[in-house]
Amino acid sequence: MSDHPNICLIHCHDLGRYLGCYGFDVDTPRLDALASDGATFENAFATAPQCSPSRGSLMTGRYPHENGLVGLAHDEPDLNDDERVLPSYLSEAGYETHLFGLQHVTENPQRLGYDELHSERLLSPDVPPSVHETARAEKVSGTFADRLEDGDLDDPFFASIGFFELHRIEDDDRFVFADDPYESADPDEVEPLSYLPDEPGIRRDLADAQGMVRAIDRGVGTVLDALSDAGVDEDTLVIFTTEHGLAMPRAKGSVYDPGIESALLMSLPGVIEPGTRYQELISNVDVLPTILDLIDEGVPKRVSGRSFLALLRGGDYTPRGRVFAEMTWHDAYNPVRAIRTRRFKYVRNFWRLPNVYLTHDVRHSPSGEEVRDEFERPNRPYEELYDLEVDPHERENVAGDDGYEGTTAELREELREWMETTDDPLLSGPVPPNNFEEEIMAWPPG
Repeated sequence: MSDHPNICLIHCHDLGRYLGCYGFDVDTPRLDALASDGATFENAFATAPQCSPSRGSLMTGRYPHENGLVGLAHDEPDLNDDERVLPSYLSEAGYETHLFGLQHVTENPQRLGYDELHSERLLSPDVPPSVHETARAEKVSGTFADRLEDGDLDDPFFASIGFFELHRIEDDDRFVFADDPYESADPDEVEPLSYLPDEPGIRRDLADAQGMVRAIDRGVGTVLDALSDAGVDEDTLVIFTTEHGLAMPRAKGSVYDPGIESALLMSLPGVIEPGTRYQELISNVDVLPTILDLIDEGVPKRVSGRSFLALLRGGDYTPRGRVFAEMTWHDAYNPVRAIRTRRFKYVRNFWRLPNVYLTHDVRHSPSGEEVRDEFERPNRPYEELYDLEVDPHERENVAGDDGYEGTTAELREELREWMETTDDPLLSGPVPPNNFEEEIMAWPPG
């Protein structure tokens, strides 16, 4: 293997782990094959249950409140002016860097430092569907294949390949997964999600989502075939991931596991043992330092993630004891911080909102319509603790219960220490922009 293998980072929207290789009833043969040829991470988590903040962490190796991207890139938040992103690091290491399709880290993609931008439009997902024709998996993967075949990508290259799918599409004031290019499954045949009730609207959504998932799978297949046809597949690191969980209630927009779980598949012949399935906790801030470690580039001290290259190589690796997640802004102010260990999830809510926060697209979806009356009751506690060993779906809040007082106090303190170490602005009060009335502000938290 070369000291500087090519790198293909394939990413998509709102997928979670909804793939056959993660045990779901979805037909994803090319992604399943990628998993068989490389590594599958069973416990990979995002830093945020929303697009831009999580993507910012992937590209900087830093948490959203550190890099400035505390909300959606097409709103007010943006990366800090001095923030460095993965293409910058790789360019410095001698890579030619290319962006294909979606990025949704900034409204100004030129500032990301790619050598070449191959997309006709580089916009956020919350715009009319017609502009996303150039960001769909078929189009983006085909463009990559054409450029590679034409010899437009010089070794070593880094290609960020972003698919629009599995983002919902607005249709008559509802947000759905169905659209002309996608063939939905039969709602009666889909397997319900374990964390949601088995209702017709939820089945309808899952059936439509499967059409988009199959489009993602075909797009990945096009990329893999192009690498093989060009004779560079044996010297290319392929990473497939997504930024957060499914755009479903109690998933996207939530720091419960369905909201922050991420698919993470990696393949590199000669380094990654085929068919390996890792149980270790991984955060998406860890991807950037792992890439830098692989190509023998130093990992800057400001990077918060930690390399797991030793894990891939079967070396001396100390597993993470915990991962952190956060949310500050989405389509509403929703400041939440969370810490997850192998057994426990502790959630700190800093604002008075409904029991389960639903993003706008989820709330106005067939699934959201089934559950929003129940989920939007105004009874969210300030503290939540879940014993994942006995309650994997995070239903029973045991914060302060007999036998859990010590765990609650310990994780509360660990979360605060992390917030202090990373200079979280939430410790000083509400994070702007805000225009809330004083009487509805829950600060300081009770």
